[in-house]
Amino acid sequence: MSTSTAPTGALGATVPVLSFSPVVLSVPGRPVDLQVRVTAPASGTGLPVILLSHGHGPSNNLSSLNGYAPLADFWAARGFAVVQPTHLTSRTLSHLVADAPGAPDFWRSRAEDMTHILDRLDEMERTVPQLAGRIDPTKVAVAGHSLGGFTAALLLGAGLTDPDTGSVVHLGDPRIKAGVLLAAPGRGGEVLNGPMAEQWPIIGAVDFSTMTAPALVVAGDKDDSRHFTDMGPDWHADPYTLAPGPKTLLTLFDAEHGLGGIAGYDAAETTDENPRRVAALGRLTAAYLSDQFHPGTPTWPNACEELTTGPRAVGRVESK
Repeated sequence: MSTSTAPTGALGATVPVLSFSPVVLSVPGRPVDLQVRVTAPASGTGLPVILLSHGHGPSNNLSSLNGYAPLADFWAARGFAVVQPTHLTSRTLSHLVADAPGAPDFWRSRAEDMTHILDRLDEMERTVPQLAGRIDPTKVAVAGHSLGGFTAALLLGAGLTDPDTGSVVHLGDPRIKAGVLLAAPGRGGEVLNGPMAEQWPIIGAVDFSTMTAPALVVAGDKDDSRHFTDMGPDWHADPYTLAPGPKTLLTLFDAEHGLGGIAGYDAAETTDENPRRVAALGRLTAAYLSDQFHPGTPTWPNACEELTTGPRAVGRVESK
């Protein structure tokens, strides 16, 4: 277990954070054990849980429980217990699962990882030193970046047409009360016309019309994913545009797919590194989820007023 201090950000003083990994969960039928990192504040009880689903980027370890420290540290310092699995899509597992059923996208397994975690939250609490009795299992959110946003959409109620059977599958989990989709993929159909579309057809198989749970959709206005579509950055707003309310869209100015560097500290693959943007995104997402679990508090409106209005606004917000 390591102890770190989250960087001082817009919310003020630093808060000690504990990070424990791996928590190893044996799952029948899964080709390798499910390994999880838990990051939480060093003190406090009644902690809401954020399940954080990693993306599929080119780095080896960022697509695993070892990635997304900038967000996990920030959220934990603001009173959340952050749980990060290593999905079977992780490059750290490629040599072990390349021929396993469900490869290469493991779309069903990625969502089921989160269900297994929720089924065994009490086991994880007992495993992680200093965490026992501190989690509130009734307050659970899911967050995901890129392919992780795809996974989060499924857990929030989006349907998916199984390419093997043609039937519509629903993997939503009612224990998950809200979500944050970060640079998530958008619609399929004719707009899914980039060179990667044939390799990852599952991306276009999602139906957002049944994604009824509250969610904050975050999209960069410079996130032009030409490898999937020529629709431009608006494609990443589809989980907001095509889903029913209540939904909120945060459009980050000048942000590309890395949203300023959320996948890792000083990651070489971040094309738009911007620590201020990452800090602002951390604060806005934490405020949004705090508002979902503690409605009526001023945290969310205050964060929006400070960070999305005026000449130094990092983005704009709209809701439905």
